[in-house]
Amino acid sequence: MANQKNADPALVQKKLAVLNPQLKALEEQRAACEDPRKQKTLEKKIEKVHDKIRQAKTGERFSRQTKRDFVAYSFIAPNFIGFAIFTLGPVIFAFVLAFLNWDGNNPISFAGIENFAKMFGNKRFLASLRNTVVYCLATVPLTLIAALGLAVILNQKVKGRNFFRTVSFFPYVASLVAVAAVWNMLFSPAKSGPVNMILYNLGVAAKDLPKWSAGKNWVMFTVILFSVWKNMGYYMVIYLAGLQGINAELYEASSLDGANTWQRFRYITWPQLQPTTFFVTIILTINCFKVYDIVYMLAGGNTGVLNESAIVLVYHIYEEAFRNWNLGYASAVSMVLFLIVLAITLVQFRGEKKYAN
Repeated sequence: MANQKNADPALVQKKLAVLNPQLKALEEQRAACEDPRKQKTLEKKIEKVHDKIRQAKTGERFSRQTKRDFVAYSFIAPNFIGFAIFTLGPVIFAFVLAFLNWDGNNPISFAGIENFAKMFGNKRFLASLRNTVVYCLATVPLTLIAALGLAVILNQKVKGRNFFRTVSFFPYVASLVAVAAVWNMLFSPAKSGPVNMILYNLGVAAKDLPKWSAGKNWVMFTVILFSVWKNMGYYMVIYLAGLQGINAELYEASSLDGANTWQRFRYITWPQLQPTTFFVTIILTINCFKVYDIVYMLAGGNTGVLNESAIVLVYHIYEEAFRNWNLGYASAVSMVLFLIVLAITLVQFRGEKKYAN
């Protein structure tokens, strides 16, 4: 065979003189061991030694396990190569670039921590950080409440349940460009806008009508409202899966004890949904810190430039990198965003043991 060669008898005996005692010692350890986990570990080691002995006797270049590894790696190699070239490489370069000055044209120069020091004096960065935190603090609880409320209602045997589930989930899968255009039309700052027209007919003065995404005092509220409406259907589906995993016998027992609807929710539904709620909170928080497209579509206007009342971290990164061509500074801001998301992820890992099962 192509992977075999004539084995030198002297070399074979030399290898066997080392491998056979190892095999015997491992077999004795397995016979004396009573721990099932250690037994499995020893069995794997014994199998490897057997493979080495067979390889030494046949003169094969590669062991059986090595050939299996080659086959496995060949399947993942195309995807990993693409990931390494188009994702891992740029990410590593971005981390390095955070400590450099580069505009994409002139030579790269070392900046040290200068890019990080610039952040604290940059009003756009401070505004984007503040807006991102405000957006996150408002969007996460409102989306959780809306998604959980929808899930609880649509988990009941109500007429047209599947229809309302579909309608609730539709905004999440609909085109962002289309729904944002319709949303801006509905929430037009003019008196002729449908929402403002209703408010005007209810007695709100024309000068006091909200400017929605066109006004600096209302733009973040509009973005938060839109985000909750668009994403609550997705998290509703996750909550529905959690609700359907709750044992129905718990509700039957509570009904026999005379518990009302609120007591069943408080003492059965909510505790059982804690793992789901924790997962949804982490994922939703991370997505909120990465928000860009929603803010850009709603508050970008004709120029696509966000003012300080609407700017968020990801847009600030885009602005500095591809408008101002300050790639080193943009990479530094990206690293700050990465550290924030990493901190949230670490919280998830720490809380996983507490909320698991």
